[in-house]
Formats: sequence, C-alpha cells, structure tokens
Amino acid sequence: MNTITLIKEEKIENMIYEVRGKQVMLDSDLAKLYGVETKRINEAVRNNPQKFPERFSFKLTDEESEFFLVEIFDQKNKYIETRGGKYKNPRVFTEQGVAMLATILKSDVATQVSIAIMDAFVIMRKYISNELIEQKYINNLVIKHDEDIKLLQESFNQFEEKKKENEIYFNGQIYDAYSKIIDILKEAHVSIIIIDNYADKFVLDMIRNLKVEVTIICKSNGLLKQLDINKYQKQYNNLKVVYNNDFHDRYIILDQKEIYHCGSSLNYAGSKTFSINKLDDEIVKNSLIKYILAIIK
Repeated sequence: MNTITLIKEEKIENMIYEVRGKQVMLDSDLAKLYGVETKRINEAVRNNPQKFPERFSFKLTDEESEFFLVEIFDQKNKYIETRGGKYKNPRVFTEQGVAMLATILKSDVATQVSIAIMDAFVIMRKYISNELIEQKYINNLVIKHDEDIKLLQESFNQFEEKKKENEIYFNGQIYDAYSKIIDILKEAHVSIIIIDNYADKFVLDMIRNLKVEVTIICKSNGLLKQLDINKYQKQYNNLKVVYNNDFHDRYIILDQKEIYHCGSSLNYAGSKTFSINKLDDEIVKNSLIKYILAIIK
C-alpha cells in the first residue's frame, strides 16, 4: 500500500532520463518505486545476465555518473548513502529492461509498479514526439522566415536596380540629373552613341574624360559648333559627329547593346521634369540599334 501511494505521489515521468540517445531509469529510482533496496535490483541483473543485454540495461561511465549525481541531483553524498555508503556507478534500465525486471521481481506490487512505469514511458515518448514535431515546426518557421527575408531582399535589390534604370527628375534637380547621365556614360566599355538634337559644348564636357569612342547624332543646324568639335578633337580625338534630322527623342546607346531613353536634352537635364528609362524590350532595342548603325556608317 505504501508503494502504491508513493507511485501516486511521485511523477514517474520525472524519473526518466535520456542517456546515449535512450530513455532510461536509474536503478535507485526503480528500487524506490518497487520498495526494495538498490542492491536487489542489481542482483536481479547479476543473477540473470542473459536477460539483460546492453540494450536493456547498462552501467553509466564515470563521466555519465558525475553528470547525474552532481549536475542533475546536486547530491552526490546523499546518493552514496542510499547505496550503502560505497559509491558505485549507477545502472540504468531501458523500457525493455524494466519490463524484464518485472518478470524477476514477482509480486503484485511489482506488477502494478511495472504497469505504471510502462505508462510513464509511453507518456514520455509522446512528449518527445510532440517536442520534435514542435521543433520541426519551429525550424520550418525559421527556414520560411529566412526564405521570406531572402525574397524580400531580392525584391528590394530588384527594386533598387529598377530604380537605377528608370528614374524621374523634377524641375530644379539639375545636378542629380547631370550626375545620373555621367554615371550612365561611365557604364560603357567600348563605345557610346548619343542622339540629341540640342547637344552642345556642354555635352563635350561630359564625355571628355571617357576612354571610349563617342558618336553624337544631332541636327545639322544645331547648337554644336564646328569650332567646338575641332578644338575638342585636337586634344581628345575620340569623337565622331553625325548630322541627322530623323530623331525627335534623345537616346544614349552603350556598347551597341544597352539603350537609355532620355526625356530631356543632356545639356538641359533637370531644368524641367523628365525621366530616364532603360529599354528592356530586345526587339525594340535591336531594331533601333540596327537603324542607328546604318546611319553612322
């Protein structure tokens, strides 16, 4: 009766630990539940070694024992007293070991205790299983969170890239517009074609430090004077000017591959609201480049 009361007061699940990846119970805890001395538990194993392979019962190593008695219980001296005053590494029993032990400690009490212990192992398995499910869920949340952050960052980067390629400038943003055009011109590696009917000496100032071939297409009676062209060529010698009245819009073509459409003449950029857009449509780009190359050759 005392043992049954003990079982009700004790929470057997709290006596189940994990060692070497297995759920086990200490010999001393089993002895307390069965109402016998710890040595009786170990005698059962010693007298029936064939019934207790290592997967059923095993002794803890010195390191494992130290962890249990000091780290977990913090009562090594008290534990030694319960084992007859002489310290020995504890023996632990798996669920199968406990079931085997019940067949040796034959009594009504032992049977009831064993059933309670088996139930406790079942509870612990469900608990651990739920923990694993919860942890997997949490891990998935973390992964999903990381993926969402990555997608958000990629979207932001794409937005920033698009923002670089397609921008609007309002009246008075003269330097910002000028700086943007300079940045675009610096993207070229081999050649630049500028189509701007109102190009003038200011445009020559924009291209003079570029180490690429530059072609300007403008109307014949425009603002770009022959004197300016001649003086520029004497120092830099990277310019070709083609007179043509076919174009209304302004374009910047880089390396005969990329095209920027500019809503303002380069020398007036920022004096009124306008936008700069990079053309993405390959058919449109190829058609325009083909048309332009036919003009400048």
